[in-house]
Amino acid sequence: MGSFRAPVGIRSSALPETSCGYLLQELQMIWNEIGQDQLEREKVLVDLEQECLEVYRRKVDAANTSRARLHQELAEAEAEFTHLLLSLGERSLPGRPEKMVGTLKEQLDSITPALRDMRLRKEDRVNKFRAVRGQIQKISAEIAGQSEYENSSSDVRVNENDLSLKKLEEYQTELQRLHNDRNERLKRVEKYINSIQKLSSILGTDSSMVITKVHPSLNELCGIAKNISNSILAKLNSTVESLEEEKQKRLEKLHHLGKALTNLWNFMDTPYKDRQLFSHVTGLLSVSSAEVSDPGSLTQKIIQQAEAEVKRLDQLKVSKMKELFLKKQNELKEICKKSHMEIPVQAKMDNIINLMKSGEFDHADLVMSMDQQISRAEDEACSRKTIMEKVEKWILARDEERWLEEYGRDENRYSVRRGAHKNLRRAERARVLVSKIPALVDLLIENTKSWEEERKKTFLYDEVPLLAMLEEYIVLRQEKEGERQRQREVKFPGLIGQHQPENLFLPSPSSSPRRISNRSVNGGFSTAMPLNRRLSLGLQKLGPNSIDLGTQGTSKEGKKAQRQKMFARPGLVSPARDETASVVSTFSGPLSP
Repeated sequence: MGSFRAPVGIRSSALPETSCGYLLQELQMIWNEIGQDQLEREKVLVDLEQECLEVYRRKVDAANTSRARLHQELAEAEAEFTHLLLSLGERSLPGRPEKMVGTLKEQLDSITPALRDMRLRKEDRVNKFRAVRGQIQKISAEIAGQSEYENSSSDVRVNENDLSLKKLEEYQTELQRLHNDRNERLKRVEKYINSIQKLSSILGTDSSMVITKVHPSLNELCGIAKNISNSILAKLNSTVESLEEEKQKRLEKLHHLGKALTNLWNFMDTPYKDRQLFSHVTGLLSVSSAEVSDPGSLTQKIIQQAEAEVKRLDQLKVSKMKELFLKKQNELKEICKKSHMEIPVQAKMDNIINLMKSGEFDHADLVMSMDQQISRAEDEACSRKTIMEKVEKWILARDEERWLEEYGRDENRYSVRRGAHKNLRRAERARVLVSKIPALVDLLIENTKSWEEERKKTFLYDEVPLLAMLEEYIVLRQEKEGERQRQREVKFPGLIGQHQPENLFLPSPSSSPRRISNRSVNGGFSTAMPLNRRLSLGLQKLGPNSIDLGTQGTSKEGKKAQRQKMFARPGLVSPARDETASVVSTFSGPLSP
């Protein structure tokens, strides 16, 4: 208790009034005045000392607690600082002291600014990571086709244990790759959309409906981000391919219609003005699918119009084709008739016309077939030209031969009358022409056989083999010559072998009572039937096999009757000819003017 007892000599007014010594002096003075018992005084002083110890103890405990808290804060600051350094990927901070010296508060005060700076740097780094990660998630969602993605940075999770610049660069690289991928996909989508719009304009369809059908976000009117997922790109690609296929199909269809129109126009000689109405169709004939770019050039309406025009022209073509067929048929008949060739059977031509009307016959093939037949007919007519010229000469010589025979039987041929001198001149020319018949016939036979060997077919003249006609003529001529020889032997037996006639067909007066009118002699035998007509009628009467001399089994008398039927004329062989006619005829030359 002595701590509360102060010496009396020390008591002075110099002690502060609020100090413990002053208060103790005041208490002693009060006790002295009161007369407080010493034990009571000691007890009070012990209580006071105990209370002072309690106060000091509390203060010490509080100081210890504060020191521990400062140690803990300092340790936590150190740990946080170290963690921040590790998470940010940094080894040290320039503002942080290397060694911690001084009191705890001083140490804590020295690390607090560096820790605050590290916290700010961490927050900034976290924001950067969150922004990059948010962009990555957003672009990834766009590429994945998640149009409902909400761009909220609070939902982005960041690993705060690794906030190094290296990791940030990795995320930024990933973000750049995704940016490039998205830009590439947007370019592809834009390219597909442009292709769809271009193809739709060519085909005449609504491009917005086609694009919206693929995905509504691709339509700019919707106002939402475009879906660039793999499935959308695949749909766009298939849509473009289907439009390309449709474009190719329509172009091929228009090519077919354009060729049909061109063929029909050429066939019917359609004027240029009418052709111009479908020039946009025929203009595509030489154009490939990649070259077609004009809007509306392949619309369904154009195809329908072209189909309707082709159908209309096809209906007109049937009548025109019939006219053309008949025209070419007449042309073929005229060629055959002119060259005396075999004419096609009419029944076959009628059958072709019926097939043409029913549509079972290709018009182009029909025209080509007729042109080929005409070409073959012209070629054969050209190859027959030389022979036909000689046949015409032979027929002319035969006509002159018959005229000369008729003229020789005219008893008044030397009488003075009008036009007699003309007949004498004609008789002279006829004798020269008739004398050339044997050589002409031989040459005809040679040329005909050569022609038949070359062509591997029989040379027909009005459906009659020419060689058969020539051989029949030779046989008949030999028979007539033998008949004349026998008549001379009967009438002039002594002159046989002394005077041979210069020409078997010299005109001589006939002893036949038959007289020929002047009109018949001078008029050129208007009643005489042409040789070709006569041969045709003879064949019709004798039958189709009557001309085949190599295969007939008839007798000699039958052949003779046939030859006479084909070549004979009434009065052509006189039963009793006066031989003096040939003698007189030798002096007929000087009488000719």
